[in-house]
Amino acid sequence: MSGTSLDGVDVAAIETDGREWVAPGPSLTIPYPDDFRERLRGVLGGAGPVPAVEDELTRRHADAVAEFRRRFPDIRAELIGFHGHTILHEPHNRRTWQIGDGALLARLTGTDVVADLRSADVAAGGEGAPLAPLYHAALAARLAKPLAVLNLGGVGNVTWIGAEPGQILAFDTGPGNALLDDWARHHAGAVCDWDGKLALGGSVSVNHVMRFLAGSYFARRPPKSLDRDEFRAFVPNGLGIEDGAATLTEMTAVAVAAARRHFPAAAREWLVCGGGRHNPTLMAVLARLLAAPVRPVEAVGWDGDALEAQAFAYLAVRSVLGLPLSLPSTTGVPRPILGGRLFRA
Repeated sequence: MSGTSLDGVDVAAIETDGREWVAPGPSLTIPYPDDFRERLRGVLGGAGPVPAVEDELTRRHADAVAEFRRRFPDIRAELIGFHGHTILHEPHNRRTWQIGDGALLARLTGTDVVADLRSADVAAGGEGAPLAPLYHAALAARLAKPLAVLNLGGVGNVTWIGAEPGQILAFDTGPGNALLDDWARHHAGAVCDWDGKLALGGSVSVNHVMRFLAGSYFARRPPKSLDRDEFRAFVPNGLGIEDGAATLTEMTAVAVAAARRHFPAAAREWLVCGGGRHNPTLMAVLARLLAAPVRPVEAVGWDGDALEAQAFAYLAVRSVLGLPLSLPSTTGVPRPILGGRLFRA
């Protein structure tokens, strides 16, 4: 998995039947060096030297798999799920673009690869995202419900899982860490707002937050999804560094709170994965706004840094078994949709 936060390659192993049985294994993250991160950032939107960056991205994934195998030699992977990196997401135009060469990765790793996991959904009229909800539901099979699983990567997305079998709803909530990370990079020379310290030292601009909440996205009914930079127009330019960080943190949290209006029933608790759960300021704002327990997924024994990578391993297995990767209630497709392309080693 290479996420919209541009932080690196996440590798995770699972054993699964592609249905309700999942046994997570070890994982690791290989951070991107700054120069490649900037090259990758430079092709967002589909501009620039996409083929060269795609080749380098694929080779970095192969190197990450090799490092994983060095660290965990007892793991014998039969299949690799390869998400690639999303550089453009326009489901309203029936277009989503994840760079990453599945055939090259299969050749370099000597292992069969399932890639191109989103395009079939988008071609069928779905949003193409989020795709992790079926995995969330498999992991949560024995937890009390209704339950909300919130992923705070570059974009935020939520999976609501109901008490009855098959009750699931998923959609993107709004910005996750992307705008805040970009703010910290531009104004403080940091990769992100470490530990939420910038936001903690600032004051929220209510006017900016209210204008943000008036955006048309929040009035749309789910399923719905977002491109990483869809809220770029709401960046609070003109504010100081700390006030801007505080305002962007509040925006992320109020977008999550606004998602509750679409739930069939209130969530008993919120389990948070993705990099955002490491930001104590953001977690505190979420707890204040959601009026329900908000806990990192580690509280129930999950690995929040590996969850997305695990999800694409799970989807790869479903793909080769001919099982759907998305449902009408997760991406808006008219029927359950198969997906993924298999590349033999």
